[in-house]
Order: sequence, then C-alpha cells, then structure tokens
Amino acid sequence: MSVAKANQLIAIVGPTGAGKSNLAIDIALNINQRGGKAEIINADSMQFYRGMNIGTAKLSHSEQRGIRHHLFDWLDITDESTAAEYQAVARELIVSLQQRQITPILVGGSMLYVAAVLNLFEFPARDEALRAQLEQDLLEHGPHEMHRRLKALDPIAASRIIAQNGRRTVRAIEIVTLTGQPFAAALPEVPEDWQPVLEIGVNGPREDLLKRLEARVQQMWHMGLVAEVKSLEPYGIRDGKTSRSAIGYAQAIAQLDGLMTEAEAIADTVRLTQKYARRQMSWFNRDKRIHWLDYQDVNTTNKALSLVHEWLGV
Repeated sequence: MSVAKANQLIAIVGPTGAGKSNLAIDIALNINQRGGKAEIINADSMQFYRGMNIGTAKLSHSEQRGIRHHLFDWLDITDESTAAEYQAVARELIVSLQQRQITPILVGGSMLYVAAVLNLFEFPARDEALRAQLEQDLLEHGPHEMHRRLKALDPIAASRIIAQNGRRTVRAIEIVTLTGQPFAAALPEVPEDWQPVLEIGVNGPREDLLKRLEARVQQMWHMGLVAEVKSLEPYGIRDGKTSRSAIGYAQAIAQLDGLMTEAEAIADTVRLTQKYARRQMSWFNRDKRIHWLDYQDVNTTNKALSLVHEWLGV
C-alpha cells in the first residue's frame, strides 16, 4: 500500500437500514489484510448516546469484528448533539488517524453531520437569548408549529428537516434570523471538499428498503426497545433535547405514558423511519461525488473494494 495514500479519507453513506456498517467493516478488514490499517468513525447522531442501543441499531462489540470504532457512546443521554461540535471532534479525530497512517472510514446517514465533516463550510454563531426564546416557543407551541414557521421563512430548509424534529427546526430558524439568509445557504448545492474523500453510497430498490425498515422496527420492539427506554429514564432521557425526540424513542416514551398502544407506536415509528429514509436519499442524491452501490447486488462488496483499492493505490 502506498504510504502517501494509505490514510486518505473514505465515507460510507446512504439511508438507514441499507447495510452501511457491515460494508464499512468489510472494507476496514480488507485494508488490514493488505498490510494497512483502518478504523471507523461513527456519523449516526443517535449512536453518540450511551445506552441508546436497540433503537439506533448500534453494533455490539462482537459485531464490530475487531475493527476499532470511534464516537459511539461519547455523549451522555442529556447532552445536546450538534453538527457544529461534531464537525470539530470528527475532523480532529480524522487528522489524528491520518497522522498515524490509519485510514479513517466515516460511516453514517445523519445528513448534516456527514456534510459538516466532508464539506468546507462553517456554522453560523449562536445567539443564546434568541435560542432561549425559540426553545420556549417550541415548548409552548410544539414542533409542528415551529416547522410551519420555518417553512414560511425558508421552504427549502423546512423540506430537509422532519417536522417532529423541533430541535433542528429551532436551529434553522435561529440561523435564518441571525444571518438574514436561508439556512440552506450554509450548505452549498455543489460541495467543496474539506479534504479529498472517496464517498460510497449504499441503497436499494425503494419498496424493498421500505419493507426492510418495517421489519427492522418490528425487530427493535421484539428486542426490547421499550424496556431499554424505561431503563434510561433514571439517566434523564426525558430531559434530553436530542435523545427524547429520536425516532423510536419518542414513540416508546409515548407507549410508556399510555399515549400510544404498542401497535400505534410501532406503526408511527415505521412511518417516520421510512419518511426519514426518503429524506436521506433526497439529500445524498444531490452529492455527485457519491459512487452508488445496490445492497441487493451480490458483488456490492467487491465493487466497493475495487473503488477503495483504486483510491488508496493498492
């Protein structure tokens, strides 16, 4: 392996449930077998939280297959996750790995978080007083009303944020108010690389993916998602600005509170997960750097490895 190229950044992206994690591990193992070294950096914003395992499909230690994974479980459940903080932490980690001739593989589907690392842009500053007022409005009026407010200010930004995600809606309104420009202005349609990157996207036929996601949600309830949420209550999941609103966790809380039956909670989680996957694809499809692969193709791994070998010069 060329020492000059051994540490170049790789990113595995795509919708939830498409098999990004396993493909990334296959790539890392192959790099290791060829005399190099690779480690994985998590870019799924809900997998940052300690204890949120079932509902985020977080890999167990054995499922990581001996590959070191970074930025799992690095936040307390009451912490607020922000793309701006993640940008700084993940970039510092990437550079640190590269300096030790380790290939960093960024893996995840949290669109803004991936873009924050890969694309050259800076996040606008915060205004604490404005943020406090907007968060109070969120408490009083709810996420859907705040989303309608954002849609009036910036329809493009509203189309990229799920209506239930009040926290991100508030951040978008804050940015529009502070800058006088659309939130989308911070995310250029033609991204400029922070550093050279090989982006590999994993997707499949829409109907098949939707079925996979429905089965995945059913499996999460079967594995004990509601019990997991209940076990996280002493650690403050109900007070977490980010964690309490995560798809699946919000519905499990509603089930525990008697606001939804189990069937209703599952159905709502399926609906929102499928909607989120469609939004992910809408976002990632704008990035023309991505080499798309079909998870149904038996040669997907080999095709990905060919791209990686060419990228790293092996």
